[in-house]
Amino acid sequence: MSSTVSLLIIGSGPAGYTAAIYAARAGLQPLLFEGQQPGGQLTTTSEVENYPGYPKGVLGPQMMADFKQQAERFGTDIKAQHVIGVDFSQRPYRVWTEDAQYAARTVIIATGASAKWLGLPSETKLNGKGVSACAVCDGYFFKGQTVGVVGGGDTAAEEALYLANLCHRVHVWVRSDSMRASQIMQDRLSKKDNVQIHWCTEIEEILGEECVTGVRMVDKRTQERSELAVEGVFIAIGHHPNTSLFASYLNLDTQGYIQTHPGTTRTHLPGVFAAGDVQDKVYRQAITAAGTGCAAALEAERFLIAQSL
Repeated sequence: MSSTVSLLIIGSGPAGYTAAIYAARAGLQPLLFEGQQPGGQLTTTSEVENYPGYPKGVLGPQMMADFKQQAERFGTDIKAQHVIGVDFSQRPYRVWTEDAQYAARTVIIATGASAKWLGLPSETKLNGKGVSACAVCDGYFFKGQTVGVVGGGDTAAEEALYLANLCHRVHVWVRSDSMRASQIMQDRLSKKDNVQIHWCTEIEEILGEECVTGVRMVDKRTQERSELAVEGVFIAIGHHPNTSLFASYLNLDTQGYIQTHPGTTRTHLPGVFAAGDVQDKVYRQAITAAGTGCAAALEAERFLIAQSL
């Protein structure tokens, strides 16, 4: 087993890299594991235009490469390894990868959340080419165009409302004959003249070769199939936080997100912090993830100082 490190960071998206930057500059010599998807969800995003400091926009993978380079500049030890197990039953906390075991006085969890997808091959092929799971991230690219949203919950309603203010027309495909979204969200949708809801409808295929050109949908009541021209498809059937490793040790909410003390990144375990989408089911933006990554590093530093007094 390696010697005990002051701070171990699990995850390498905006939250993890930002935590590493702050911790490294504070002299904590953080150890960061990139995980199965180095850079997180942004590595599957084409253009990022809403992150301050990139006035001309930036490709998601390039942005994460910049974050990583900055973390390394200050001395973060970044390992291209995936954490497969943890033991938070006692301190120092223990973390396993496929190759080794590590011990840490403090841990920041920044494993993020993953969007749920329909599972269509065309969805994968056209991801970033008209298929998206985030209207706030990508909606601007479809300004004045016709798009569609898949889903019937609050997330889908929020996405549709956001897009309705940008796009010429928004189609919403709901699998059942009613939405799960709150009544207030449904009422807001009903007031939008450019939103059309397709009840009892599933997307069977997303059409297009180089970019999205439409969808083939099926009416579940009649089994009738039809095609509809759209330039963008937003999948809004939810996210699942990457928290399975920590379920035995940390308090999770009903959706599996790590619970932190209000206004902080502290979990109920001393010295264990959670940052980014793994504990944020409301905003899920790169900049908010980076903000909580900063907070987690500062809180870890203060915890370690307090422990040494």
